[in-house]
Amino acid sequence: MNASPSHRPHPAEWTETQSLLPSAERDLPAGRHQFHKEQMMARIHEDLRTTSRTSAASSRTPATSPIAPVKRSNPFLRRAILLPAAAFALAGAVVGGLALTGGGADDGKAALATGPALTTRIGAADPKGAPQLLERISLAAADTSAPTPRKGQYIYIASKVADSYVKSDGGKSEAVSNELHSRQVWNSLDGRDGWLIEAGETSDKGITLKSDVPFSGAYNALAGLPTDPDALLQRIYRASDANRDPEVPRDQAAFVAIGDLLFESYPPAEVGAALYKAAAKIPGVVSVDDAIDATGRHGVAIARQNDTDGERTEWIFDKKTLRFLGERIVVVKATAGDPLKVGTVTHTSAITERAVVDAAKQVPGQVS
Repeated sequence: MNASPSHRPHPAEWTETQSLLPSAERDLPAGRHQFHKEQMMARIHEDLRTTSRTSAASSRTPATSPIAPVKRSNPFLRRAILLPAAAFALAGAVVGGLALTGGGADDGKAALATGPALTTRIGAADPKGAPQLLERISLAAADTSAPTPRKGQYIYIASKVADSYVKSDGGKSEAVSNELHSRQVWNSLDGRDGWLIEAGETSDKGITLKSDVPFSGAYNALAGLPTDPDALLQRIYRASDANRDPEVPRDQAAFVAIGDLLFESYPPAEVGAALYKAAAKIPGVVSVDDAIDATGRHGVAIARQNDTDGERTEWIFDKKTLRFLGERIVVVKATAGDPLKVGTVTHTSAITERAVVDAAKQVPGQVS
């Protein structure tokens, strides 16, 4: 069986960020979305072989034991080393291409590899440049004319995404990539309703994101976060410490958690500014002189290297406006025997549109 990539995990799939919500809201009913569980496990089975475990994590059933740390393989599993299996319990309502209703692509079959692994030039990292750059990014985030969403509206995010991963076949492993493809997400302000359309992962009509459990990237949840950077970072660390895998560095887990709150979301200006200021306080955060998003746009980046797996997570910003463009994960330190070499881009994304609309499946400019 071949390992294959999944989409970039939605913030709801992270217990670091989910724990920022009141704990009572995270109680999950048993036995829901069994279809999602089965399809997800089919995708990650090859990766889990390396841990000599199988996971029974249901997409809507609380997990009781952590997933063992996994070496780099596909981006979905690689990021899972930050979390116990409970993270997957929150994924049922949000993971692309896998849901109980709405219809998946190719009858649930995994996306096929389309080419060699994506590669890039690694930008120079500057530890001293991060605080100043993040201060400028924070000021830009606070000075925004974006409209405040009203009750009943939805946050719409359009993006382009692609991944490189390790494909195993007959005992042989090689680094491959999937095709750059489009992704559209709609989420209600409370995070309980929405829709996803992702090329190659869902049908053309998409799948529902309806859930009884709101996710931490929802507008209302973000609006309730502290705007004091110190208090916000303490809250993120507490959530991370309670849920992360012990082999993952504490500071790396916090950095990733902040990034996931910023990606497919629409934070109020003061919260977005506070998240960037909080990131500046995490040890090991650096600035990068040049990084390229999934659509080829060059920008500057804020990044942090995970010394456990040799990968660097980069948040990419426009060099002039400092608007958030996207994210990528780059191998910067090789591991012996790993097909993913230095310079491999294991995940790349680009936000192409972010807006407030009146209904799920409505695109900006369309009359509801």
